[in-house]
Amino acid sequence: DSLGSVADYDAVDAASDRGGVLVGSAGSWQVEIFPGDYVVHQKYGIGRFERTFVKKKKPTAAEVDRMMDERQALIEAARKQGENLRELLDRFEDPDGAGPGTVGSIGEPVPVIEISYADGTLHVPVTKAHRLGRYRSSADAGVAPKLSKMVGDTWRKQIDRVATSTRETAQEVLALYATRETLTRAPCSPAEEGRSKEFAATFVYEPTPDQHKCFQIVEQDMVWRRRPMDRLVCGDVGFGKTEVALRAIFRCVQNGRQAALLAPTGVLAAQHYRHVLERMGEGGPFGCTTGLLRGGAGSASKENRAIREKIASGETMLVVGTHALLGQGTSFHNLGLLVIDEEQRFGVKQKERLKIICGGVDVLTLSATPIPRTLQMSLSGLRDTSTIRSPPPMRRAVKTVVGKYNMATVAEAISKELARGGQCFYVVPRISMMEDAERIIEDCVPGVRVISAHGRMGRGQAEENVAEFAGGGGDVLLATTVIENGIDIPRVNTIIIANANTFGMSTLYQLRGRVGRSNVQAYAYLFVSDVDGLTESADARLTAMSSLTELGAGFDIASRDLEIRGAGSLLGVEQSGLVGKIGFDLYMRMLRRAIRQLRGLAFTAVPRTTTLLPGGEGSIEGERAFAMPHGYIEDAAEKETQESLARLAENSPAIVKLTEEWKQAYGPIPTELKRSLKNLHLHACARQLGIDCVGLARLTTSGTSKDGILRCPHVRPSHWAAVCGALPDGRPPAGLHVYFPAAFSKTGVDQHVYEARSYDSDENFSVDSLTGIDFDDDWDDLEGDEEGVDEGEVVSA
Repeated sequence: DSLGSVADYDAVDAASDRGGVLVGSAGSWQVEIFPGDYVVHQKYGIGRFERTFVKKKKPTAAEVDRMMDERQALIEAARKQGENLRELLDRFEDPDGAGPGTVGSIGEPVPVIEISYADGTLHVPVTKAHRLGRYRSSADAGVAPKLSKMVGDTWRKQIDRVATSTRETAQEVLALYATRETLTRAPCSPAEEGRSKEFAATFVYEPTPDQHKCFQIVEQDMVWRRRPMDRLVCGDVGFGKTEVALRAIFRCVQNGRQAALLAPTGVLAAQHYRHVLERMGEGGPFGCTTGLLRGGAGSASKENRAIREKIASGETMLVVGTHALLGQGTSFHNLGLLVIDEEQRFGVKQKERLKIICGGVDVLTLSATPIPRTLQMSLSGLRDTSTIRSPPPMRRAVKTVVGKYNMATVAEAISKELARGGQCFYVVPRISMMEDAERIIEDCVPGVRVISAHGRMGRGQAEENVAEFAGGGGDVLLATTVIENGIDIPRVNTIIIANANTFGMSTLYQLRGRVGRSNVQAYAYLFVSDVDGLTESADARLTAMSSLTELGAGFDIASRDLEIRGAGSLLGVEQSGLVGKIGFDLYMRMLRRAIRQLRGLAFTAVPRTTTLLPGGEGSIEGERAFAMPHGYIEDAAEKETQESLARLAENSPAIVKLTEEWKQAYGPIPTELKRSLKNLHLHACARQLGIDCVGLARLTTSGTSKDGILRCPHVRPSHWAAVCGALPDGRPPAGLHVYFPAAFSKTGVDQHVYEARSYDSDENFSVDSLTGIDFDDDWDDLEGDEEGVDEGEVVSA
């Protein structure tokens, strides 16, 4: 019974107490399993996690030889002294013995995970837990899967059938990739990045590490790619997703294009509008013309007509609005970026309208809990995804209590919060329940001040009541899900959710996110009236909410929601039957592997190479951004287009072809432009080789000797071996040293491959993946025969 015995549940502490183990997942994160959970091993299939314990490792040949030598020496000594050899031999076989020559003296003790199968038991070292994944399937959610047999070929046949299906699905995915790559738009100019840095400096908080990564990735998408951005940014409530969006919006507006920020509710849209005005509005140093468009004012109202006219004429560069932005009467002059906040709140028809609007436009989606289909698209690579997991300083995880509704607990929770000077939220699923709920609250805590808010109040009434509550005019805000988005009141640190089983997981997570927005410990109470009558999916949702309480758990919540609800159809074909046979995680891993094999991308190109050289040498950013001499191309728009084509050329031949076109259209290439083109040639080669950074390293303390550094994060030992084999004499150029991290090494230390030396990837490296996992057991392995280096282009670069 996952709910009846819960009183005060802190999932973080409970995880360690119950013996949780981190295992792999379909995404780039790990999930925790507990005894009784079902897991999937690629080689053996579906099993049940029973326990962890310490077991002796199988001794090596050297250890056995040492033990036998010790035994021989002890036997000879006993014979000389006339001792009883039988007692000595018995002592040798004692598994718990620790003396010389005993069985217990050899074999390193290691913690292992015990997994039960239909015909046996498997022990997996905890250090190899990444080989396991939690079994997840939307088919028959909550129903225990059938355990696989370790002996026989039943599991292998299932894997083969799924592999065939994933190859077919991968071909469809790649067709969509190809279609997406054909879409182009003019990228933002790197010359405007100085202004973007000025705007970034107005952010009053210190960005978290994950925010920094998002800033850089979004900049790469908008400035260094010709394909329109389609990125999902997933992060907890209050983790800084909005700042990522604001910097993208500012970059778009600075490049002369309109931006739109779409929010699901009027409350949230108004909050964003106020924030935008403070950061970049017309009255400030950045002077961005901004408008707010809401459906509540009536689509035919004079105010809305005026706003739409300014949007259509281009007078308003940034518009914040609700679904009214998607109406047929709204047209944009030059839309460059659409930001969608809380995507999961929009319906099917609204998303179909979005598809029409977003053709050739950068799209940035923000969500704490993306819908299952969106999550599946991101895991398969159809959608770029960034995750903000690092919490703001001093933020605490919300303690979550799940259990049967109890008036005594409600009274205690409200009284404790009021006693420490705070306020409470009390949420019910239906407006018809609010009258009874208010009476219960007043009976539990006499004299308490209750303010109500729901969606059927008069226009603006709910917002006014919430504002009154935020100002301290009430102790408890009794509301429906109208407070799910856009409510930010740091004094509220207790939320009570009645009939929690009737809410979806995303809604529960958003409601819980209304509290815990300061450094005060917050509490969320999820109550159900009938524990025994819970459906399987409701039980699974509440169990997930009670276990996933750590900061930054939004992506994990969405992943568990995908498990419970299913992702439906990824590409118009239902895959739930296959997913049920092997589990969602393994299915998605196999699909990604099939995609990689079909693409054959051995070298992963990077969209941008950053140069960190003295005096800004080699840079094509900021003041040194590539620009044609004035007068070579008279038309300003055409000049900007040609500059972008040259800056983002995929390789040197593409630049050569482009310059030939320039000669025919505009005349001989000026000398100044020829010098700039040399720089572009080097950048094109570096990007194709996956070099994301070029710099100098000081070799001596005096600093008189320096060495060039090229950072190539996606190159593995097998890649380098293939490149060396294609070079003259099978050797790298003189003076080039290569360093690989310890994760690739047999010895567990960094490996250096010195100049002018032929290279064999099997000589020093037993592993060949960024996670350091052996080929035979790595679900995401990329063996040499699965991917081929395009030798001609790589050697040329």
